[in-house]
Amino acid sequence: MATREDGDLTRRRMLATAGLSAGGLLAFAQSGDAQQRTKRAEERAEKAQEKARETEKEETRVSAPEDLMREHAVLHRLLLIYERIAARQSRGEEWPAKTLAESARLIQRFVEEYHQKLEEDYVFPAFEKAGRDADLVAVLRKQHDAATALTRSILKDASEPKEKADVKRLMGDMRAYVRMYLPHSAREGSVLFPDLHMVVGPKEYDEMGDRFEEIEDKRFGENGFRKVVAQVAELEKTIGTYELAEFTPKVV
Repeated sequence: MATREDGDLTRRRMLATAGLSAGGLLAFAQSGDAQQRTKRAEERAEKAQEKARETEKEETRVSAPEDLMREHAVLHRLLLIYERIAARQSRGEEWPAKTLAESARLIQRFVEEYHQKLEEDYVFPAFEKAGRDADLVAVLRKQHDAATALTRSILKDASEPKEKADVKRLMGDMRAYVRMYLPHSAREGSVLFPDLHMVVGPKEYDEMGDRFEEIEDKRFGENGFRKVVAQVAELEKTIGTYELAEFTPKVV
Protein backbone atom coordinates (compact mmCIF):
# COMPACT_ATOMS: atom_id res chain seq x y z
CA MET A 1 0.00 0.00 0.00
CA ALA A 2 1.38 3.42 -1.06
CA THR A 3 1.96 5.80 1.80
CA ARG A 4 1.66 9.59 1.82
CA GLU A 5 5.42 9.84 1.95
CA ASP A 6 5.63 7.76 -1.23
CA GLY A 7 3.20 10.12 -2.98
CA ASP A 8 5.17 13.16 -1.92
CA LEU A 9 8.40 11.55 -3.20
CA THR A 10 6.82 10.76 -6.55
CA ARG A 11 5.55 14.34 -6.94
CA ARG A 12 8.95 15.74 -6.08
CA ARG A 13 10.58 13.50 -8.68
CA MET A 14 8.05 14.57 -11.29
CA LEU A 15 8.59 18.24 -10.50
CA ALA A 16 12.35 17.79 -10.65
CA THR A 17 12.14 15.99 -13.99
CA ALA A 18 9.86 18.71 -15.37
CA GLY A 19 12.27 21.37 -14.16
CA LEU A 20 15.18 19.65 -15.83
CA SER A 21 13.23 19.29 -19.07
CA ALA A 22 12.22 22.96 -19.05
CA GLY A 23 15.78 24.01 -18.31
CA GLY A 24 17.07 21.85 -21.15
CA LEU A 25 14.56 23.31 -23.57
CA LEU A 26 15.47 26.83 -22.46
CA ALA A 27 19.18 26.12 -22.84
CA PHE A 28 18.57 24.59 -26.28
CA ALA A 29 16.52 27.60 -27.34
CA GLN A 30 19.18 29.98 -26.07
CA SER A 31 21.85 27.97 -27.91
CA GLY A 32 19.83 28.17 -31.12
CA ASP A 33 19.41 31.93 -30.73
CA ALA A 34 23.13 32.34 -30.19
CA GLN A 35 23.88 30.34 -33.31
CA GLN A 36 21.46 32.45 -35.32
CA ARG A 37 23.03 35.64 -33.98
CA THR A 38 26.50 34.34 -34.83
CA LYS A 39 25.38 33.38 -38.32
CA ARG A 40 23.80 36.79 -38.91
CA ALA A 41 26.95 38.51 -37.62
CA GLU A 42 29.11 36.43 -39.97
CA GLU A 43 26.83 37.26 -42.89
CA ARG A 44 27.03 40.98 -42.08
CA ALA A 45 30.82 40.76 -41.84
CA GLU A 46 31.02 38.97 -45.19
CA LYS A 47 28.82 41.60 -46.81
CA ALA A 48 30.97 44.36 -45.34
CA GLN A 49 34.13 42.70 -46.66
CA GLU A 50 32.58 42.26 -50.09
CA LYS A 51 31.56 45.91 -50.15
CA ALA A 52 35.08 46.92 -49.11
CA ARG A 53 36.56 44.80 -51.90
CA GLU A 54 34.21 46.36 -54.44
CA THR A 55 35.03 49.84 -53.18
CA GLU A 56 38.77 49.15 -53.38
CA LYS A 57 38.37 47.76 -56.89
CA GLU A 58 36.41 50.83 -57.95
CA GLU A 59 38.96 53.19 -56.42
CA THR A 60 41.89 51.47 -58.15
CA ARG A 61 40.08 51.17 -61.47
CA VAL A 62 42.16 52.58 -64.33
CA SER A 63 40.54 54.18 -67.37
CA ALA A 64 41.71 53.27 -70.87
CA PRO A 65 43.67 56.54 -71.40
CA GLU A 66 45.32 56.24 -67.97
CA ASP A 67 46.32 52.68 -68.79
CA LEU A 68 47.85 53.69 -72.12
CA MET A 69 49.63 56.71 -70.64
CA ARG A 70 51.35 54.69 -67.92
CA GLU A 71 52.48 52.25 -70.60
CA HIS A 72 54.00 55.20 -72.46
CA ALA A 73 55.93 56.00 -69.28
CA VAL A 74 57.41 52.48 -69.29
CA LEU A 75 58.43 52.93 -72.93
CA HIS A 76 60.08 56.28 -72.17
CA ARG A 77 62.21 54.66 -69.48
CA LEU A 78 63.31 52.05 -72.01
CA LEU A 79 64.08 54.79 -74.53
CA LEU A 80 66.38 56.37 -71.94
CA ILE A 81 68.28 53.09 -71.86
CA TYR A 82 68.62 53.22 -75.65
CA GLU A 83 69.91 56.81 -75.44
CA ARG A 84 72.44 55.98 -72.72
CA ILE A 85 73.80 53.00 -74.65
CA ALA A 86 74.09 55.01 -77.87
CA ALA A 87 75.87 57.83 -75.99
CA ARG A 88 78.38 55.39 -74.50
CA GLN A 89 79.09 53.84 -77.88
CA SER A 90 79.58 57.22 -79.51
CA ARG A 91 82.25 58.08 -76.89
CA GLY A 92 84.01 54.77 -77.46
CA GLU A 93 82.99 53.45 -74.04
CA GLU A 94 81.84 49.95 -73.15
CA TRP A 95 78.10 49.31 -73.30
CA PRO A 96 76.18 46.24 -72.08
CA ALA A 97 74.98 44.26 -75.08
CA LYS A 98 72.82 42.07 -72.83
CA THR A 99 70.96 45.11 -71.47
CA LEU A 100 70.32 46.34 -75.00
CA ALA A 101 68.97 42.97 -76.16
CA GLU A 102 66.73 42.57 -73.11
CA SER A 103 65.42 46.13 -73.45
CA ALA A 104 64.57 45.53 -77.11
CA ARG A 105 62.81 42.27 -76.27
CA LEU A 106 60.77 44.01 -73.57
CA ILE A 107 59.85 46.79 -76.02
CA GLN A 108 58.75 44.17 -78.51
CA ARG A 109 56.72 42.17 -75.99
CA PHE A 110 55.20 44.99 -73.93
CA VAL A 111 55.01 47.95 -76.31
CA GLU A 112 54.57 46.51 -79.78
CA GLU A 113 52.80 43.21 -79.22
CA TYR A 114 50.61 44.55 -76.39
CA HIS A 115 50.37 48.35 -76.11
CA GLN A 116 50.37 49.10 -79.83
CA LYS A 117 47.86 46.33 -80.44
CA LEU A 118 45.45 47.85 -77.88
CA GLU A 119 45.62 51.12 -79.78
CA GLU A 120 45.22 49.42 -83.16
CA ASP A 121 42.30 47.24 -82.05
CA TYR A 122 40.36 49.73 -79.90
CA VAL A 123 41.56 53.34 -79.96
CA PHE A 124 42.36 53.96 -83.63
CA PRO A 125 39.15 52.31 -84.91
CA ALA A 126 37.07 54.49 -82.57
CA PHE A 127 38.47 57.67 -84.13
CA GLU A 128 38.27 56.28 -87.65
CA LYS A 129 34.63 55.31 -87.15
CA ALA A 130 33.85 58.79 -85.80
CA GLY A 131 35.66 60.42 -88.73
CA ARG A 132 37.91 62.30 -86.32
CA ASP A 133 41.69 62.84 -86.55
CA ALA A 134 41.85 60.36 -89.43
CA ASP A 135 45.10 61.83 -90.86
CA LEU A 136 46.80 61.61 -87.47
CA VAL A 137 45.67 58.02 -86.95
CA ALA A 138 46.99 57.07 -90.41
CA VAL A 139 50.45 58.40 -89.51
CA LEU A 140 50.38 56.69 -86.12
CA ARG A 141 49.57 53.34 -87.76
CA LYS A 142 52.51 53.71 -90.14
CA GLN A 143 54.80 54.55 -87.25
CA HIS A 144 53.68 51.41 -85.42
CA ASP A 145 54.80 49.40 -88.45
CA ALA A 146 58.09 51.28 -88.52
CA ALA A 147 58.65 50.65 -84.81
CA THR A 148 58.08 46.93 -85.26
CA ALA A 149 60.54 46.80 -88.18
CA LEU A 150 63.18 48.76 -86.26
CA THR A 151 62.92 46.45 -83.25
CA ARG A 152 63.36 43.39 -85.44
CA SER A 153 66.53 44.92 -86.85
CA ILE A 154 67.78 45.94 -83.39
CA LEU A 155 67.20 42.45 -82.01
CA LYS A 156 68.99 40.88 -84.98
CA ASP A 157 72.11 42.99 -84.52
CA ALA A 158 71.96 42.89 -80.72
CA SER A 159 71.96 39.09 -80.77
CA GLU A 160 75.32 39.03 -82.55
CA PRO A 161 78.66 39.36 -80.74
CA LYS A 162 79.84 42.98 -80.72
CA GLU A 163 82.75 42.32 -83.04
CA LYS A 164 80.43 40.77 -85.65
CA ALA A 165 77.36 42.96 -85.27
CA ASP A 166 76.74 45.95 -87.51
CA VAL A 167 77.11 48.37 -84.61
CA LYS A 168 76.68 51.48 -86.75
CA ARG A 169 73.33 50.25 -88.05
CA LEU A 170 72.34 49.10 -84.57
CA MET A 171 72.95 52.51 -83.03
CA GLY A 172 71.24 54.21 -85.96
CA ASP A 173 68.14 52.06 -85.50
CA MET A 174 68.03 52.83 -81.78
CA ARG A 175 68.31 56.57 -82.37
CA ALA A 176 65.63 56.40 -85.08
CA TYR A 177 63.32 54.56 -82.69
CA VAL A 178 63.77 57.19 -79.98
CA ARG A 179 63.43 60.07 -82.46
CA MET A 180 60.14 58.69 -83.81
CA TYR A 181 58.50 57.41 -80.64
CA LEU A 182 58.94 60.50 -78.47
CA PRO A 183 56.74 62.73 -80.69
CA HIS A 184 54.53 59.73 -81.51
CA SER A 185 53.63 59.08 -77.87
CA ALA A 186 53.37 62.81 -77.14
CA ARG A 187 50.82 63.27 -79.91
CA GLU A 188 48.77 60.31 -78.75
CA GLY A 189 48.87 61.51 -75.16
CA SER A 190 47.89 65.10 -75.95
CA VAL A 191 45.39 64.57 -78.79
CA LEU A 192 43.91 61.08 -78.98
CA PHE A 193 43.76 59.89 -75.40
CA PRO A 194 42.12 63.04 -73.94
CA ASP A 195 39.42 62.90 -76.64
CA LEU A 196 38.71 59.19 -76.45
CA HIS A 197 35.63 59.72 -74.27
CA MET A 198 34.22 62.00 -76.99
CA VAL A 199 34.27 59.36 -79.74
CA VAL A 200 32.88 56.47 -77.68
CA GLY A 201 29.90 56.40 -75.33
CA PRO A 202 30.27 56.35 -71.52
CA LYS A 203 29.45 52.64 -71.35
CA GLU A 204 32.02 51.69 -74.01
CA TYR A 205 34.57 54.00 -72.41
CA ASP A 206 34.26 52.20 -69.05
CA GLU A 207 34.21 48.78 -70.68
CA MET A 208 37.35 49.61 -72.66
CA GLY A 209 39.30 50.28 -69.47
CA ASP A 210 38.10 46.99 -67.95
CA ARG A 211 38.95 45.13 -71.13
CA PHE A 212 42.47 46.56 -71.17
CA GLU A 213 42.99 45.37 -67.59
CA GLU A 214 41.72 41.89 -68.45
CA ILE A 215 44.04 41.64 -71.46
CA GLU A 216 46.98 42.86 -69.38
CA ASP A 217 46.33 40.29 -66.62
CA LYS A 218 45.95 37.51 -69.17
CA ARG A 219 49.17 38.44 -70.94
CA PHE A 220 51.42 39.36 -68.02
CA GLY A 221 49.68 37.83 -65.00
CA GLU A 222 48.17 39.53 -61.97
CA ASN A 223 49.80 42.91 -61.30
CA GLY A 224 51.47 42.50 -64.68
CA PHE A 225 52.18 46.19 -65.09
CA ARG A 226 54.13 46.32 -61.82
CA LYS A 227 56.11 43.26 -62.88
CA VAL A 228 57.11 44.95 -66.13
CA VAL A 229 58.10 48.12 -64.26
CA ALA A 230 60.29 45.99 -61.99
CA GLN A 231 61.99 44.46 -65.03
CA VAL A 232 62.67 47.91 -66.44
CA ALA A 233 64.16 49.02 -63.13
CA GLU A 234 66.61 46.11 -63.15
CA LEU A 235 67.71 47.01 -66.69
CA GLU A 236 68.14 50.66 -65.70
CA LYS A 237 70.47 49.68 -62.88
CA THR A 238 72.85 48.00 -65.34
CA ILE A 239 73.24 51.13 -67.47
CA GLY A 240 72.96 53.90 -64.85
CA THR A 241 69.53 55.41 -65.58
CA TYR A 242 67.73 54.13 -62.50
CA GLU A 243 68.58 56.93 -60.05
CA LEU A 244 66.30 59.84 -60.91
CA ALA A 245 68.61 62.32 -59.16
CA GLU A 246 71.25 61.71 -61.84
CA PHE A 247 69.09 63.61 -64.32
CA THR A 248 68.96 66.76 -62.18
CA PRO A 249 71.09 69.47 -63.80
CA LYS A 250 73.68 71.35 -61.78
CA VAL A 251 72.40 74.89 -61.61
CA VAL A 252 74.96 77.53 -60.59
